[in-house]
Amino acid sequence: MTHGYTTDDAEAAARLVAFALRPRVLPSRDGDYLDLAQRYRRDDAFRTLTDRIGRGLGLKALGSDRDTAAVVLAALDGSVFETKMDDYAKRAKYRGERGDTEKVLHGIIHLAIAALAFPRPDDLAQDGYIGRISVSLVDATVRDTCHKLQKKAAEGGEETDTPTETPELEKVWHAYSRRPEASRTKDERAAPNSTKAMVGRALNFLTDSGFLTVVGDPREGNYRTTPRYQLQVRELAATNAFNELLKLNVVPLTDSSGTLRVVVPTLRDTQEEQSV
Repeated sequence: MTHGYTTDDAEAAARLVAFALRPRVLPSRDGDYLDLAQRYRRDDAFRTLTDRIGRGLGLKALGSDRDTAAVVLAALDGSVFETKMDDYAKRAKYRGERGDTEKVLHGIIHLAIAALAFPRPDDLAQDGYIGRISVSLVDATVRDTCHKLQKKAAEGGEETDTPTETPELEKVWHAYSRRPEASRTKDERAAPNSTKAMVGRALNFLTDSGFLTVVGDPREGNYRTTPRYQLQVRELAATNAFNELLKLNVVPLTDSSGTLRVVVPTLRDTQEEQSV
């Protein structure tokens, strides 16, 4: 079956993918991007062509940003565009922890941000919902979770260790708990090994990726979510990597129906939540 695509159509679709790979570029600021984004929304054949070109490059189209009309992409597993936790941890510039523990520390921070930004399944499913997050809130929540895990271990008769079947968990909550919440170097810079500095780097990374927006004075560490981030978290909630991190239990739980415990479909699926 042919859709009658032309080489001009293919070039236009590829150009739209190129625009979507630059989260700081918005359709409202570029006429060519706006025309292509509007075509993507109204022309099913062009949308299919764009999606297939993206998939060939290792990208999945999650839909378009409701507010800006920007096309939102996510990297598929193994894609050259994928941000691996190994690479992210190396860019974090702190080497106090080694190997898997360091990676999971960064992973739980990002999971905490997602959970606190969309604390209920309805928040994640509702288009247009804006979540609010801060450095202090994320750090306090993860620390509180680590304290509860330590208390649970002590009640089980293990004052310093978690159950033997979860050795990774012991490493993670001890590693986070023993790092200072906030400290400064001799030249008055924020110490990179403090947990608030780690959280701040994660939030800045998400801001640079177009997922968050700074609210007020940047020094206060307050952010709000963008529709782009909501689409990404919906996709995250359906991945195997996400479920593997959940097994460590080092994530904040607002209640029994928190968003980190459900799979929320992408825009082209139904809006019905499914239990993980």
